[in-house]
Amino acid sequence: MKIRGRDYRSVWMEEGVVRMIDQTLLPFDFRINDCGSFIETAEAIRTMVVRGAPAIGAAACYGMAQAALAGKLNEGERVISKTRPTARDLFDAIEYFKKKFVGSNAVEVACAYADESAERCRMIGVHGEKLIKEDMRILTHCNAGALACVDWGTALAPMRMAHYRKRKFFVWADETRPRLQGMLTSWELSEEGIENKVIADNASGYLMKEGLVDLVVVGADRVAGNGDVANKIGTYEKAVLAKENGIPFYVASPSTTFDLACASGKDIEIEDRGSEEVEFVKGIGSDGRLSRVKVSPVGCRVENPAFDVTPAGYIKGIITEGGVVKPGKVKDMKFI
Repeated sequence: MKIRGRDYRSVWMEEGVVRMIDQTLLPFDFRINDCGSFIETAEAIRTMVVRGAPAIGAAACYGMAQAALAGKLNEGERVISKTRPTARDLFDAIEYFKKKFVGSNAVEVACAYADESAERCRMIGVHGEKLIKEDMRILTHCNAGALACVDWGTALAPMRMAHYRKRKFFVWADETRPRLQGMLTSWELSEEGIENKVIADNASGYLMKEGLVDLVVVGADRVAGNGDVANKIGTYEKAVLAKENGIPFYVASPSTTFDLACASGKDIEIEDRGSEEVEFVKGIGSDGRLSRVKVSPVGCRVENPAFDVTPAGYIKGIITEGGVVKPGKVKDMKFI
């Protein structure tokens, strides 16, 4: 991805240190977070320094390499596997590392996983850009860009590819409470020169009804065997609104996010996160400093599910590295 004119990946490894763009500081401050051990890498995954299913997977694989180098592979697996329960890529990465690791190739295995992940997302862009027509207005939810992956993104990969091919279009980016990850989508798109606007989450229905949205594309954290999709909380609402207004709703997801052992969305564990994510908002204060402000009443009780499940019936197609597939044909995908 392009950041200040320079190419970056969201996460990588140098001399045993896992390096990642600190997404908790974006879009106000750009810094690289260094994790010197698998414990630190696991904590970065848990606290969402790195976020997005493919990026979580890559970080997890690098963390497993750190654990292997420290001679603590079993402990590494135990710690890393408990960080984010909904994202399938985390577990795919752990399984990949255990299968490929032979005793002296830990770093090579992790780097190979990251390279393969980036290529899967690039191919999502190749297949998905055909859905983007000239002057389209596209709605997306949360951040499914290069920050959420190793590179390219999932939902944003088709947009990047269409942009590189000189196609003109416009993107509505849901703010995506409570972590405001849609702001990162806007930041990424702006860095690439793609026209966009951030909207409040509850504005999307109005825009759809007014005929200002032509296509909805989102990412995924887990895809069940029947085509149901878990993604950032609020995705289900967008899918229902899109169907009600006759707007095609697509999910962009690499094969590593598919979980054929999971029969339906009812079997997907939904992560429940802390109340402070809803109670506080981070931003730049009037003094120009990054600060955290409490927005909820004292004593307010909070429920904070991080994901919801969109039933397959609301999804027109899933954009994968192997092409666009119908949700009901997930089990027939030969490249999973």
